[in-house]
Amino acid sequence: MAELTGRSITEVLATSTGGVGTHLRSVLPALVAAGAELRVCGPRATEELFGFTAAGAGFREVGISTGLAPAADLRAVRALRRAAAGSDLVHAHGLRAGLVAALAGRRPLVLTLHNAAPPGSGLRRRVTDAAERATVRAADVVLAASADLAANAARLGARDVRVAPVAAPPLPLPTRSQAQVRAELGLDDARPLVLAVGRLHPQKGYDVLLDALAAGVAGDPLVAVAGDGPLHDELAARVTAGGLPVTLLGRRADVADLLAAADVVVLPSVWEARSLTAQEALRSGVPLVATAVGGIPELVGDAAVLVPAGDAAALAGALGGLLTDPERRGALAAAGRRQAAGWPDEAATAAQLVTVYRELLDRR
Repeated sequence: MAELTGRSITEVLATSTGGVGTHLRSVLPALVAAGAELRVCGPRATEELFGFTAAGAGFREVGISTGLAPAADLRAVRALRRAAAGSDLVHAHGLRAGLVAALAGRRPLVLTLHNAAPPGSGLRRRVTDAAERATVRAADVVLAASADLAANAARLGARDVRVAPVAAPPLPLPTRSQAQVRAELGLDDARPLVLAVGRLHPQKGYDVLLDALAAGVAGDPLVAVAGDGPLHDELAARVTAGGLPVTLLGRRADVADLLAAADVVVLPSVWEARSLTAQEALRSGVPLVATAVGGIPELVGDAAVLVPAGDAAALAGALGGLLTDPERRGALAAAGRRQAAGWPDEAATAAQLVTVYRELLDRR
């Protein structure tokens, strides 16, 4: 049954090169199948990266950034009012997109929280807190990717908060052998490979990972980092200056191949909700070392090694401990697959969205 036939739905997102865009792209086909007339509003670069139109949605350019930029936000508000004209429902993904959508006054409004507000202090922190509070209160329904985000939204006064796990889309099968990938990275048969996947951004905690490597990690691994972002030059300079065993791969389309070749995946983030990288690692049976932040503990359970955020010594110890203990790596690989088997998939994620949309549209 096409539950959304004849309904115009506008999906809004800010600049994204990772999880938010990946999530939205993954649910669009199911929303189209439910009969919705979809339009996606966001930066042109985001459409070029994820191809929302190829999934059956229209696209309207609305320049929503992820930083504090009041003048740009006001322009985005005006652009979204025009772009979302005639919509029956607006769904904003992330706090920045949610703030623009709330100011644009389009209702009903669904807000998905994919991450916590970025840390800060002083005036910047106060402005961020006020914007976060206003945004969650403006939404008719807040969907939170993890329980900690849901609890925070409720504390801020959201009227209707629901946990809505974001499923990582299935990865394609690897196209190269482990030996081929390792040879391309210049690894011999004995040296272990640690893989990190994620944007080169302060959120991901790569500075702490470099601190851990500078202190020394047992097993002498090569760390390959797949991702691009604003910290590339800074991280590259540190790697060169310190002679660190790190290769920055840039944005990659062959994550499945890299995972199949990796001995351990590392996720040293400062904050995360329902990390797509963590999901991909556990599904692939690759042992994971991650920080115990946000929604990571509830996501991975006992199927990963968790360390405190910002603790380079703990991170080095956890990585070295796994790299020198093949039996434990094997046990974690099996535990990861079992944990992943209990997660909702893309179909369940999309079905929840259809239910929420239908409920709000009927109420309207």
